[in-house]
Amino acid sequence: MFDGKALVLANCLLPLAGGLCRAQTGENIRPNVLFIVIDDLNDWISVFNEDNPIKTPSIDELARRGVFFRNAYCPSPASNPSRSSVLTGLRPHETGVYGNSSDWRAVKPQPVTLQRFLKNNGYYVAGSGNIFHHHNDWAFHDNASFNEYLMMSINEPYPPRKLNRLDWYGSRNTDWGVWPDDITKTADFKSADFAARFLEEKHDQPFMLNIGIYKPHSPFFAPEQFFDDYPQSGLIMPARKENDTDDLPKGARSMLQPAGWFWDGMVRAMDEDPDAYREFVQAYQACAAFADSMVGMVIDALDSSAYRDNTIIVLWSDNGFHLGEKDHIEKFALWEKTTHVPFIIIAPGITRPGQVIDRPVDLVTIFPTLADLCGFKPPERMSGLSLLPLLRGEEMDLPPALMTYMKGNHAVRSDRWRYIIYSDGSEELYDHDNDPDELNNLADRTEYTSVKDSLRKHVPKYNAEQVTDLK
Repeated sequence: MFDGKALVLANCLLPLAGGLCRAQTGENIRPNVLFIVIDDLNDWISVFNEDNPIKTPSIDELARRGVFFRNAYCPSPASNPSRSSVLTGLRPHETGVYGNSSDWRAVKPQPVTLQRFLKNNGYYVAGSGNIFHHHNDWAFHDNASFNEYLMMSINEPYPPRKLNRLDWYGSRNTDWGVWPDDITKTADFKSADFAARFLEEKHDQPFMLNIGIYKPHSPFFAPEQFFDDYPQSGLIMPARKENDTDDLPKGARSMLQPAGWFWDGMVRAMDEDPDAYREFVQAYQACAAFADSMVGMVIDALDSSAYRDNTIIVLWSDNGFHLGEKDHIEKFALWEKTTHVPFIIIAPGITRPGQVIDRPVDLVTIFPTLADLCGFKPPERMSGLSLLPLLRGEEMDLPPALMTYMKGNHAVRSDRWRYIIYSDGSEELYDHDNDPDELNNLADRTEYTSVKDSLRKHVPKYNAEQVTDLK
């Protein structure tokens, strides 16, 4: 565990790359980068639809300032493979980083991270919070990618006992409620405060400031004011269909089995306390609103700084989250709710306020896009394409979005369709024009064979062996 003090990982900066970078007061300077990642934030937020129950005014305002990708998808519905994919620009099926314990540094040859790429090209790279997966007290954190990082415990101190009183249910993280009594005790406030203090300082190099907001990841703790905005009396619950899992194939059932305890436990919890499920959903909504507030705190600090007009902002979430839809709680599945995430880019001088792009994209585009925006040629070993033409309002060819979870399981998302194929060959197909909640699996209907055939062309034929797990 860490005490929350800043750990300076390197005191000596690399020479400025080829003399291209200049002091912030010079001419032709490179843009700064503010890089915000939020953990487990799904698409039930108001940036997707103002009628959605979770209100995210800070994220909504960011979307109005730049480009909002309305149909953006994570590379994998789990934190470690998603984050390592975004931060290395390589897809899980190419690296073998499939699970939350897969050691991304065991990939051969070892990939260069986005942060290290910018650092090697003259950027001062700082950060705080949850950027790399927080496995085993920062075991996956990459010191070499940063000049400065605020190392601390991701979770705020736990209450003396579980707030939900369900001691038998999961772990200490399987908890929810009002906590703590002081917002400044939370890890996310400390991360936002780190950003604010960093932005008050004078920087003579272009910088990349990374802020990882942990909520709404479990445990679903947030200060009381965020619960007040989502009272039980008017709470909107997730859309659920009785017997929704009846049309799922064998591959889906096998994938869901490890996380099945979560929904089964919720059913048992409701036997003990009929309000347990509603309180769980309320707590997720409160945590998402808390995360949005922390985004607002960081953006306010940027807007008050000398760097407002020369800073690229990128905001994304590592994966979505189920709250009981399809009798599932958690991520770890290849449906829309587990993979559809917010994604915003603001690039001064390039993006226009209020741009909305509806074409499906996945987040492996972030690395090459940021390299382009900062004036560098992206590394040759990149899975995704730079979105710079779209940011400029130009046309470009893009394949459907691709998502992977564990070896050989893939989802393809086009404008209309979600196609899922599992390692055992079983399939799902959903028509988003007529079934946005993915309630009816069409994969077994012969009239959709040609649709499946066209989407299957985008499924990887090669799947790397899983890299070593870090225990």
